[in-house]
Amino acid sequence: MNFYSIKAIYKFEMARTWRTLMQSIASPVISTSLYFVVFGSAIGSRMVEIDGVSYGAFIIPGLIMLTLMTQSISNASFGIYMPTFSGTIYEVLSAPVSYVEIVIGYVGAAATKSSILGILILITARFFVDYQVQHPFMMISFLFLTAITFSLFGFIIGVWADTFEKLQIIPLMIITPLTFLGGSFYSIDMLPPFWQTVTLFNPVVYLISGFRYSFFGTADVHIGVSIGMTALFLAICIGLVGWIFKTGYKLKS
Repeated sequence: MNFYSIKAIYKFEMARTWRTLMQSIASPVISTSLYFVVFGSAIGSRMVEIDGVSYGAFIIPGLIMLTLMTQSISNASFGIYMPTFSGTIYEVLSAPVSYVEIVIGYVGAAATKSSILGILILITARFFVDYQVQHPFMMISFLFLTAITFSLFGFIIGVWADTFEKLQIIPLMIITPLTFLGGSFYSIDMLPPFWQTVTLFNPVVYLISGFRYSFFGTADVHIGVSIGMTALFLAICIGLVGWIFKTGYKLKS
């Protein structure tokens, strides 16, 4: 394992974040804070508790997951797309660096950035609502596992995209709607039976449900199923990334 190459790619990607703090860190935190103001304080104060949890606290896991998934995809996709767009990816591919080391460098940096955002939002939420984390180890594990999984997914999107517009299609048109419809602001038990069944086909439901369980000990889906679905999506992303480098899909053409 060439740790120097991993460190070089990782530091390069992290340096881009520190140069654009307002866009990379401040903007997502401020946007999520507005959700807490509107839904947590204004609307939440007029709503009853959900599963014994105040509405303001109930939406915390969903909002963190929304930011975590979108930012992981955005960071990883942009990180690999720019070298491909400018042609500098060939310098990386021709260097004595394995594919595993390239992925660890890019995905590791993207996951780190989104994890930092998730933790900052968790801290920010304390200023708006009171909450307790019943299973902190599980919460941290879900946070990092989701960040790594969706950073891998973003890496795949960055390789697939050939325009800046395509970089935004999946996060904006697919991931964000699935997150909003995946129980971020409500429990799926509140839906009619038919729509509860339909919602279970939304993979984001399992992520949000598992993450919410680590906070409050209650979930829409059994925690074992949530962990299994997350691990399955991670395995699929790892397999696709391996296929990309094995075939050279859009990297060597």
